[in-house]
Amino acid sequence: MAMLLALGASVAWPAAGAGGRIQLNNDCPPGFELNTGHCELRSLYQMYPSLQDAGVGGLKTGLPEYRDGFSPQQIDLGRYLFFDPLLSAGGSQSCASCHQPDKGFADGLGRSIGHNGQQLTRSAPSLWNVAFLKSFFWDARASTLEEQVQGPLYHPAEMANDPVRMLADLNASAAYLELFGVAFPAVDIAGEGIGLDQVYTALAAFESSLVSLNSRYDQYAHGYADALSENEKEGLNIFRSFVARCAECHTPPLFTNQQVAVLGTPEPEGMPFDPGAGAVGDPTQRGGFKVPSLRNIELTAPYMHSGRFASLKEAAEFYTLGRGHAVPEGEDLKIHWHIWEPNLSDTELDRLVDFMKTLTDESFKPREPELLPSGLAPVHRSNARGGELTSGEHNNE
Repeated sequence: MAMLLALGASVAWPAAGAGGRIQLNNDCPPGFELNTGHCELRSLYQMYPSLQDAGVGGLKTGLPEYRDGFSPQQIDLGRYLFFDPLLSAGGSQSCASCHQPDKGFADGLGRSIGHNGQQLTRSAPSLWNVAFLKSFFWDARASTLEEQVQGPLYHPAEMANDPVRMLADLNASAAYLELFGVAFPAVDIAGEGIGLDQVYTALAAFESSLVSLNSRYDQYAHGYADALSENEKEGLNIFRSFVARCAECHTPPLFTNQQVAVLGTPEPEGMPFDPGAGAVGDPTQRGGFKVPSLRNIELTAPYMHSGRFASLKEAAEFYTLGRGHAVPEGEDLKIHWHIWEPNLSDTELDRLVDFMKTLTDESFKPREPELLPSGLAPVHRSNARGGELTSGEHNNE
């Protein structure tokens, strides 16, 4: 049974116009509808009551507020910027180096690799559905997408750029000057040049278009009972149960409550304790990290902030081994009150994993550009240039 879960026709994203000249798309991405020059999300979830009205754990629960209102041209410009290593020092990194589309917009590493091969201390969070989030990075220190994109751009261990050099490179590109002029017609790009605000807005526009709401779970939530197998339905029931209590933090439909939680997750061998949100805000959140969405979780192994667990089953098993069982000696952490000792069986853990895999949906995954306005080749982690791995001071994700 086919179901329309997010309204709007699928759009093929063009790489270039006639003669290889790059042109920005005038159509919204799939799942969005053009309204007075701006792209607005269309989803069946918009018909449902809010989480506050529906209650925790309900399947037909509305989405939280989200970022939209960007033009098709701004979104498409952001797509080119996202894959362009011009934004990094030396042209060695792009945003896609750590947020690869084929890996759930993460990178498949427990600790991401940055500028000149530096190994960071945290994994790259997935970018799916970031338009709905109210905080960013594992330690929740950024409150807007525009603030978030600046972190990797300027961190010396990540893309290692600086605002002056980045703008100089962009303004030296005739192709980018033309495209920014199209995407921001109210700004005199020809006279004033490309500005930082336009760069941040374009990147935020593209990231806000990465929507994943068409999984088999979503089909089930919208009324198609056969979308899930019996094992998967059993896993959903365990997930929502008061015994496992997964849904209390990984709340549908985003499968995150967007809060910081202290779990006492062990660090990889040889790594120092990561204070997480406790180092940037409330000290009682020492060892706390933002609850990630489980959307496309099947694609983003390894798991936790430092990739401590290689599989979903290992990650699920951590929760069933007891409250605070892995807290390092000498640390007095305020473990989240939802964490206890559910004592799930091996079979129940398997059913949980079966269910979590139903949250996979890449139907609106954007197409990667084959050509870039800078003339550089798109860079992923697999082909990024870099030196020997060294231990990074800290991670910027």
